[in-house]
Amino acid sequence: MRFSLLALSSIFFLVDPFAAIPSFIAITEHADAARRKRMARKAALTCLIVLTSFALAGQMIFRMFGITLPAFEVAGGLILLLIGLEMLQAKRSATQEATGDTEEAAAKEDAGIVPLGIPMLAGPGAISSVMVLVGQVPRLWHWQMGAILGAIVFTCLVSYWVLAGAGRVRAVMGETGIRILVRIMGLLLVALAMQFFVNGLTDLGLIARQD
Repeated sequence: MRFSLLALSSIFFLVDPFAAIPSFIAITEHADAARRKRMARKAALTCLIVLTSFALAGQMIFRMFGITLPAFEVAGGLILLLIGLEMLQAKRSATQEATGDTEEAAAKEDAGIVPLGIPMLAGPGAISSVMVLVGQVPRLWHWQMGAILGAIVFTCLVSYWVLAGAGRVRAVMGETGIRILVRIMGLLLVALAMQFFVNGLTDLGLIARQD
């Protein structure tokens, strides 16, 4: 149960569909309702494919490049910490939304895959989190892998629901409500990042293990 909650919270907080609402509305400003739903569906599906691919291929990537789990936990913790600090300021991380992405995407016929699906939803932070979680799974078809895949599917379904109804969500929560929610998620993400970092240092033997 603890691992399942960790997987769900870390993946959901990093995908953070609520923080993508302003960008999604700007990109789809001149689109009709049907096209908005199509773009939201493509964004959520892209996020699902990317994160699931890294989840299934994570252990192979570790072996291929000779990366140890402690090293990736420390590196992933640092990435999540930086993203969490950005979220505490109610901003999208620069790795998730580069300057000009929204303006360029608004001119595209369909921006559901890029930049909405990747990197706005499935950004480096979400991918790093999935990789760290997969590194803790003893074998590919283990119940922990099911928890990770379930967290990815749930997050992508919620992302579709949030983006498809972005106008209504924004009207209900307001700009202030969305910023408060992003800050809360950022605070929890900073705590998760520090836990990943501590776990990595513990596994490397630099911090005494607490039983």
